[in-house]
Amino acid sequence: MTWSTPTRRRLTAASLCIAALCASPLLQAQPAQQMVSVSGSSLNMRSGPGTNAPVLWELKKGYPLQITQRQGNWLQVRDFEGDTGWVARSLTGKAPHHVVKAKVANIRSGPGTQHRLVGKADYGEVLRTQEKRADWVRVDRAEGPGGWIAKSLLWGW
Repeated sequence: MTWSTPTRRRLTAASLCIAALCASPLLQAQPAQQMVSVSGSSLNMRSGPGTNAPVLWELKKGYPLQITQRQGNWLQVRDFEGDTGWVARSLTGKAPHHVVKAKVANIRSGPGTQHRLVGKADYGEVLRTQEKRADWVRVDRAEGPGGWIAKSLLWGW
């Protein structure tokens, strides 16, 4: 079959459009946000990947962190306030946690504002993630009642 020059041009243009769409970052799957949490009682977040680097912060058990880079046995991480630093990979784990990013977060008996209020969590409080349902997260607390908090008031996974 022989195609005319206008038909070949249209087919070439259509092929290029399809190729451009397939290469579009909007259509490609984005990697999932990689998270870790502090597995021991505490760990030091450092300015660089090594024990000789100055300590920036001491982070408590469960504190969630987003991994931004890996270097040997060290992870470069970001916290819910956007602070970055390095932590030893061996001191982190995969137990899911959230931290309260709102000034105060209502804790409810169920996943929705129609459920009764059972407590409040303050800014920066670390919560153990138990379950996620739509826009709500069920959490446990070190002290006080656990329950459901609106996902928009939390940071973590």
